[in-house]
Amino acid sequence: MSNSKHAHLRYNILDECFRKRSYSFDELLDVVNNKLETLLNENISIRTLREDLKIFRDKKNGFGAPLPEKARILKYSDPNFSISNKPLLEYEQYLIDAAQQLLERFENHPKYDKLAEALIKFQDEEYQQESQSAQILFYDHNDEYKGINFLKPMYFAIKKKQVLGIKFHGFMADSFENFEFHPHILKQYNRRWFVYGLNKTKNVSNWSIPLDDRLVDFEILDDKKYIESNTDWDAYFRTMVGIRRQQDQVPQKVVLRFYNGREDYFKTKPFIPDYDEFFEEEKEDQVWFESIINLELVQQLLSFGQDVEVLEPKELKEQIRLHSKTMNKYYSH
Repeated sequence: MSNSKHAHLRYNILDECFRKRSYSFDELLDVVNNKLETLLNENISIRTLREDLKIFRDKKNGFGAPLPEKARILKYSDPNFSISNKPLLEYEQYLIDAAQQLLERFENHPKYDKLAEALIKFQDEEYQQESQSAQILFYDHNDEYKGINFLKPMYFAIKKKQVLGIKFHGFMADSFENFEFHPHILKQYNRRWFVYGLNKTKNVSNWSIPLDDRLVDFEILDDKKYIESNTDWDAYFRTMVGIRRQQDQVPQKVVLRFYNGREDYFKTKPFIPDYDEFFEEEKEDQVWFESIINLELVQQLLSFGQDVEVLEPKELKEQIRLHSKTMNKYYSH
């Protein structure tokens, strides 16, 4: 098994190549080096690629991939094969175990909780593959979400301060949209990722792009100078639910009254982090918070159905009233 840097990144690139189309050796080397250059500003030699191909074909200590020997064209003979579906190799399991032991040193640190959760999820899937045991963990996952492929390149574009040329096609749009984009941060909401940054073409800061099928493609614009963000992103998101926010939109005081004990559910999983409770005894079923009024806030409120009432502001009350009136038409006959 190759011990060179970023081997697993190369394996993922190769796996994607072999599943999509046929390549000659030279074409494959160019594709891998182009992607590594974009992500890491590095490239590999002919020898390294040959060693990687050996790992792919090795049935005992490698992936056992269906790549015909001595073939001039490189592609999986089984279109359903992927190294991501294979159990961990022996040395990979060793690295996972070693990482978990190392992380146990920090188990009292808040950051460890998320890392521990990720490791447990990963190991549970491997355990099921190896032992054919019943599933232990069931977690929220969007199997149809394909935008995760954009996450890593967007992360590195932000880290390297790269300007991007975006090709975007909205669900309701008649044509493609092209614009210059300076990515600043990534945010996850409702099992989807979004990248925020400056849309230089439209001169709009804090522009959001969903990492899904609407993002058709992007390229790095090496001749453009990266513009930093001056937004306090923590404050920006603490006064909103979701991802939609119009330019210069001002937060308002939202007051909610809950019924049937649902205020306790809200308090264990608030959709806005900085909420407050009232001190008055007759308002124990109420909470308030500062937030902009957007579609995601309305959707969260509607998810409580008849167990929540909006008391303030009037703008939000009217939106909920109109939703309720429309829904009543659906079920009035």
